[in-house]
Amino acid sequence: MSYPHPPGRHRHRTAPRAALRPWGRKRMLALATLAAAGMALSTAWRPARAADEMVIRTMGPVSYVCGGIAEDERKTLADLEKNFNMGIVFTQGSNGEFLSDVAVRLLRDEQEIATFRAAGPRCLIRAPEGSYNIEASYKGQTKTIKIGTGSRDAQLRW
Repeated sequence: MSYPHPPGRHRHRTAPRAALRPWGRKRMLALATLAAAGMALSTAWRPARAADEMVIRTMGPVSYVCGGIAEDERKTLADLEKNFNMGIVFTQGSNGEFLSDVAVRLLRDEQEIATFRAAGPRCLIRAPEGSYNIEASYKGQTKTIKIGTGSRDAQLRW
């Protein structure tokens, strides 16, 4: 009988090389895949969010756009301002900290003309000539201001 090793001496089995390393090949591949997916999601999410916030939306006879948190958004709103006939800024506190996620209702002669959620502290609005009430709610507290077309510097502060 032929033995691959001498009798009485048993060959010790060793674990595969990948198992000896603290991070096996499968784990390294899984971690690399997760890292790549995370980076792809984070870079894809941010531009979509910024682009979505600065979209001009229309509801009946009213168009609006809100934003202005980042410097590029403030510049975009400044460039768009000539195309809108009203503007409002939402702030809080004595320092005038900018607010976003404000629920807005635009009323004319007690009739609701438009409703939207402000994605940033500054909203530009284009509406038919006239006088409007802007009713805005932030964290359950509602504020109202009366403005007319041509007024681009209205402010509501909480």
